[in-house]
Amino acid sequence: MDLKSGYPFWAIRNGLMQAFPRLERDLHCEVVVIGGGITGALIGERLGRHGHEVVVVEQRDIGWGSTAASTALLQYEIDTPMSELARRFGLEAALQAYRACAEAVGELGELAGQVRNVDFQRASSLYYASRRRDLGPLIDEFELRQRHGLAVHWLDAAGVRERFGFTAPGAILSDVAARIDPYRMTYRLLRRLQRAGGRVHDRTRIDGIEVHPRSVLLRTSDGVSVRCRQVVVAAGYASQHWLTQKVASNRSSYAYVTDPLPRDMLGLLASTLVWETARPYLYLRSTADQRLLVGGDDDAVDIPARRDARVDRKARGLAGKVAALFPHLQVPPAFAWAGTFAETDDGLPFFGPHPQWGPRVHFAMAYGGNGITYSMTGAAIVQAAIERRKHPLAALYAFQRRERGRGG
Repeated sequence: MDLKSGYPFWAIRNGLMQAFPRLERDLHCEVVVIGGGITGALIGERLGRHGHEVVVVEQRDIGWGSTAASTALLQYEIDTPMSELARRFGLEAALQAYRACAEAVGELGELAGQVRNVDFQRASSLYYASRRRDLGPLIDEFELRQRHGLAVHWLDAAGVRERFGFTAPGAILSDVAARIDPYRMTYRLLRRLQRAGGRVHDRTRIDGIEVHPRSVLLRTSDGVSVRCRQVVVAAGYASQHWLTQKVASNRSSYAYVTDPLPRDMLGLLASTLVWETARPYLYLRSTADQRLLVGGDDDAVDIPARRDARVDRKARGLAGKVAALFPHLQVPPAFAWAGTFAETDDGLPFFGPHPQWGPRVHFAMAYGGNGITYSMTGAAIVQAAIERRKHPLAALYAFQRRERGRGG
């Protein structure tokens, strides 16, 4: 599956950080993680750290799928507003989901501090009303979050103009956000897993999964067999290949990054993630070397050749939107790219077994704009399932979740 187009900044900046061997011999182990992106790395490292015998396999080079195209905004805010989640699943479930993402930002910071040198930096998050008609629902969303203890502040139009220098009817400002280099984080997590005794193999494609009463047999495209007790399918948007049920819709998102800019030119954008209420939304963040990273203008294109052809035009369009907000930031893209992402109907991810495969095959489908924070939470959910323990979010993130008024 071709997951990206153009020149993703992380892979260009970091290059091939480490070579991992192909899997060329049959083996036995406890857990196989299929997928060597940020999701597979977070899950594999966590399982290894808690004493499980782990083998990670990736069909490409490590981190070369959607991770290389990620813009890596770490936020607790879910694409689906808390008020909408509360209507669909109940207030307690909505609070659980939002609080889990907030906790995941902190947990990612702790883990980044341990592996080091992954450009993790705490930031603020500004969620602004794109249009006047979005103001009322955004105020309601702010009041709901504030009422239930989430650290948010309200900025009216004058406050947005004074602090950030652009025009918007109002905005929610949060202190719980961060940024990271997801590609570098993936490599460093998997290197840590190796040092703990785990195994990592790239350029190894799994073609077959056979579930047996006490084990799972995997077969690679080269005819190598791997027998294990548990499998975690963390293959990003390619995970749908293993399910007959369609659980998400693939879309394309576009992004570009500028050359390094003077810090005074970035202003508060040096320490603030910015995104809007419009859908598809524009979003901005900075990088550790003071570039502006811009993304958005999503569309329903899921054909690589068509997506490839749109990258330059989409990047120019995004740059125009930035210049309209911040006239002093009329800066051309240095690198532009596009990547596949998937979105679920409710904006929530899927973690855990699927009825099609039974309890030994776990899925980690961290879909939506919160993929990395979802993956941090999902790693704990998968670990609990493998260890036959309950996790408070397992039911909400399960394939069998039920909305209020729809059978549950």
